[in-house]
Amino acid sequence: MKVRKKRSYKALIAYEEKGLFKQAVKILNTGNLTQHDLLIRVHYSSLNYKDALSATGHHGITKNYPFTPGIDAAGVVEVSHDERFNVGD
Repeated sequence: MKVRKKRSYKALIAYEEKGLFKQAVKILNTGNLTQHDLLIRVHYSSLNYKDALSATGHHGITKNYPFTPGIDAAGVVEVSHDERFNVGD
């Protein structure tokens, strides 16, 4: 598995705070990626209906928060912690 050095990236995060669901763009670090996570340099992206439901606290869609919505994305793998995907895919 080929992994580049740790670096920061921006991500939309949906989170729960005092019973309210909030969203914010936060700067994260690739060192926080867990097993099987990927960092993709996104060329095109969208938020679909389920992303919107999840980001507003619909527990039928997402069970655990914080959550990064945006499953509709196309780009190139920059960091991989999953042997099924290589940097450059």
